[in-house]
Amino acid sequence: MYDKMLSPLDLGFTTLKNRVLMGSMHTNLEEIPGGFDRAAVYYAERAKGQVGLIVTGGISPNIEGSVGMGAAKLTNKEEAEHHKLITKAVHAEGGKICMQILHSGRYAYHPQGVAPSAIQSPITPFKPRALETEEVWRTIEDYKNCAELAQSAGYDGVEVMGSEGYFINEFLVKKTNHREDEWGGSYENRMKLPIEIVKSIRAAVGENFIIIYRLSMLDLVEDGSTWEEVVQLAKEVEKAGATIINTGIGWHEARIPTIGTVVPKGGFAWVTKKLMGEVNIPLIATNRINMPEIAEQVLADGCADMVSMARPFLADPELVLKAMENRSNEINTCIACNQACLDHTFNMKLSSCIVNPRACHETLLNYPPVQTKKKIAVVGAGPAGLAAATIAAERGHEVTLYEGSDKIGGQFNLAKVVPGKEEYGHTIRYYDTMIKKHKVDLKLNHRVNIEDLKNGNFDEIILATGVSPRKVDFEGANHPKVVSYADVLSNKVEIGKRVAIVGAGGIGYDTAEYLTHNHDLTAPSLDIESYMKEWGVDMTYSKGGSLAQSPQPSPSPREVYLLKRSGGKHGKGLGRTTGWIHRASLIMKGVKHLGNVTYLKVDDEGFHISHNDEVQILPVDHVVICAGQEPLRDLHQGLLDAGQSVHLIGGADIAAQLDAKRAIKQASELVSTM
Repeated sequence: MYDKMLSPLDLGFTTLKNRVLMGSMHTNLEEIPGGFDRAAVYYAERAKGQVGLIVTGGISPNIEGSVGMGAAKLTNKEEAEHHKLITKAVHAEGGKICMQILHSGRYAYHPQGVAPSAIQSPITPFKPRALETEEVWRTIEDYKNCAELAQSAGYDGVEVMGSEGYFINEFLVKKTNHREDEWGGSYENRMKLPIEIVKSIRAAVGENFIIIYRLSMLDLVEDGSTWEEVVQLAKEVEKAGATIINTGIGWHEARIPTIGTVVPKGGFAWVTKKLMGEVNIPLIATNRINMPEIAEQVLADGCADMVSMARPFLADPELVLKAMENRSNEINTCIACNQACLDHTFNMKLSSCIVNPRACHETLLNYPPVQTKKKIAVVGAGPAGLAAATIAAERGHEVTLYEGSDKIGGQFNLAKVVPGKEEYGHTIRYYDTMIKKHKVDLKLNHRVNIEDLKNGNFDEIILATGVSPRKVDFEGANHPKVVSYADVLSNKVEIGKRVAIVGAGGIGYDTAEYLTHNHDLTAPSLDIESYMKEWGVDMTYSKGGSLAQSPQPSPSPREVYLLKRSGGKHGKGLGRTTGWIHRASLIMKGVKHLGNVTYLKVDDEGFHISHNDEVQILPVDHVVICAGQEPLRDLHQGLLDAGQSVHLIGGADIAAQLDAKRAIKQASELVSTM
């Protein structure tokens, strides 16, 4: 019956353009007033950018399966009408789009959640109710109904979310399926749910409708699926009528980073390659594929038939188009920071992107050509200044960008040397390209003063002068042992083998990460096999979930103490979806975390502290200060007094919790209306 299903050639997957899928991202657009109009523009912009196939964020087939109270679902014709705004907009740009059907199962953030068994997840506050036998059949009917409604709304297909530890994935593994009826026990019973869902959808929608099945190829949890079970399910899903199989990596509760910037690029394509040849339908590789050359390499290595990129299309909707036109250097690359996308999603906020604040705000933030050309000075070439200068110039203003050092990038030059944050260099490369493209007059090694700016006859002056590390006032703060994080990360000091870090915020964690790694610039970056070994992934897949007996991290070259004045957990202000990675990494490296610390003095003996009211000496070679920042705004008042039109952005405006997300967004919004 299904030998006439769409093949890769039928779908047009014959070039890189058509072998790139825009993977599903839950943006929360569908949940806000007027959100479908905004989502239509958001998806259409990516279709115009020549992505081959788009998959929407997850839409639930029933109320129980919704990710949270009031979250998007598709259960009736009235709801389907809203989706027509999206499909019409995408098709008008020549694109194809599938709707993801996602039942959250025990990951539901509401008390009506259901699952195969009443087992609460470690990352949600509600215990799910176990479905009765007949309710499972009713849920399958809900999936079918949802797919039919998606088809009526104009979607080209659906993606059935069967991975990441959601509802279907929960039925597959013994960890979460303790049932004794026809849906539990043997693997044949446990995999019955996804097979029946795909069969039911295919029978309802006919042959010429795409069904992507998102298969968890690597659960990364104890008692997860075995490799033999993964292969068995893939074959049965193909028989049931799936058009394509997409790769799912890791449950949300897994304690192994799968999409963070610490993951090597293309780091999980090996598991998709392992399935190649086992089925006759296309396979999609996912995770940490953020640039065209990475995608090309994955395909050239025979790891997959297609690749999926999700967050990279938040960062740059024209990624594929730029690659097709040999303009990869113009791609605004996803740096996998999660700060404005996944961190927002899991906090029930509207998603966006740290390097592209227009993402999900396309109807609100735009950069049209100017009606009246202005002469603009931007002082400081950190992220805020770079965004302001390049966008203003793109709009048609005459822009001069002053930078006191010999290179652009500001604090991103410090971030990019931190292991796992090398991607921040891509943002600097992007802005360097935009400076040249839009003819910004860049003046490096130029510490501009008030007279320079007054005599420049500028219509607008934007101060993006950044921050300086905050000084500390304990005894011995001027001792040679005491250095700032900026000196450490810029390699201005040679750090000893025993180090104390004052401050356990984001910069403290970055500095600790830097100091617990070797920095041989001739050595290659951590390769995929070394990464898997370090985090405890068994690439031989010898048992279910593919977990090794224990992680095997490389030893730290230094003994490091991470200190903070307050009590409680270290790194409380770190990102929701990445903070645990930073904490786990430092624990693996043996970093000693001390809270409730009073800093007494530094002398030749070391660092004298009081920890939990007990005085002790840490015999360290250096004390690195990561105690916050102060804004650099020396020019501000003088320019105001001189009657200049002056604006503060970025760290010069607010230095607390140094925040590139806020800085770039603030700069973009400012110049969008100048």
